[in-house]
Amino acid sequence: MPTHDSLTTTITDQLVHGAHSLESTDNGLTVHRLPAWARRQAADPQIDMAESQPSGVRLVFTTAATSIELEAGAVRFGFRGVPARPHGIFDFVIDGDVTAQASLKNATVVTIDMQTGERSVEASPPDRIRFTSLPAGDKCVELWLPHNEAITLVALHTNAPVHPVADDRPVWLHHGSSISHGSNATRPTQIWPALVARSRDLNLVNLGFGGSALLDPFMARTIRDASADLISVKMGINLVNSDLMRLRAFGPAVHGFLDTIRDGHPETPLLVISPILCPIQEHTPGPGGFDPDALAHGELKFTALGDPADVAAGKLTLTVIREQLARIVAERAADDPHLHYLDGLELYGPGDADEHPLPDNLHPDAATHRLIGERFAAVAWPS
Repeated sequence: MPTHDSLTTTITDQLVHGAHSLESTDNGLTVHRLPAWARRQAADPQIDMAESQPSGVRLVFTTAATSIELEAGAVRFGFRGVPARPHGIFDFVIDGDVTAQASLKNATVVTIDMQTGERSVEASPPDRIRFTSLPAGDKCVELWLPHNEAITLVALHTNAPVHPVADDRPVWLHHGSSISHGSNATRPTQIWPALVARSRDLNLVNLGFGGSALLDPFMARTIRDASADLISVKMGINLVNSDLMRLRAFGPAVHGFLDTIRDGHPETPLLVISPILCPIQEHTPGPGGFDPDALAHGELKFTALGDPADVAAGKLTLTVIREQLARIVAERAADDPHLHYLDGLELYGPGDADEHPLPDNLHPDAATHRLIGERFAAVAWPS
């Protein structure tokens, strides 16, 4: 419970950075990374789950408080028959340095049956995390929210006032899949887009959504309408493992996606990134699915279920997508000098697989997130 001299601060959008909007609910303010109209157009439980997980979102304020407590609720997702994942982590940052971590002890738990899609819910009220014995004097605090739990914000409880901060750094808007969302990273400041943003002093808006980088028109319009100084879009892996489209549809969909972004950002540096290495789907098309042998042992791993022979009929693999993206960007760049291409294999390629294998055959671990972040920061946005 807060101490007798604590101040309660209602959380508003002035304190929340990196989110699209805050939805008022009976339990507090639910963080969203997509606008409501886009969520309605998607009408998809997967993207509803992903966009409500505040990857890259943080509370930012200045204060002289030596005790800071956040009251919030969390929703954790798990899979029946698979061990529960570790609790989501809040990273506490003072004047740019990560100084502490904490997790909400209690949370609502949603368990998904991977065979039927059925969901069971065990509800829990909001909980609190507390950071104490902080250095005296004014300081800038960033409280990075978990990248892998849906969060509802209730209030801040402090022993000194908090003041919103205007972030005037360049805005980097990034769109991608679960890898950009942060899957298998352990902390929100350690997902590769956060590592890049912190190393390059950028104001991150992360539109990385697990299972949902699908060239959706509503996603392109969201990017078009957003404020951004730098834009990157990483596409490919979800199109393969969802088996969503064929080669004939892929090219025009990429063009349409980029055309829409350019409608709102005609000269903003725009970087198209192809998939990193994923051995199971380099030459085998989708769909992808859970590995039943691993599930039988209580492990969550993925496998490719398509037939390589179907590539001749237009099914997509990561190799095909890289070839097509390189061609499309090269053609467009003749009339668009601010458009660039980055081969995902430069971030994580065949030479990395032995030392940094993908633990579940699809997503990088924490060390590989760092590797990808360091390489991206070194090569992104050519002058």
